[in-house]
Amino acid sequence: MPGISSSLYNIFLRRNTVMLGTVFAAAFGLQLAFDAGSDRIWDAINKGRQWKDIKHRYVEAPEEE
Repeated sequence: MPGISSSLYNIFLRRNTVMLGTVFAAAFGLQLAFDAGSDRIWDAINKGRQWKDIKHRYVEAPEEE
């Protein structure tokens, strides 16, 4: 394990600019994953009660001339 941890340190954390980029990229990726996961949980809990689920009942099809 010391070889892996030292190589990860040398790649991602040794230089401040690379570490900052790594932190920003990780934060962005985690935000996307958290948003997608929370949206899926919300949709599963509220299935059938959201506008996207009941829209077809209230919106009429456009009339063709």
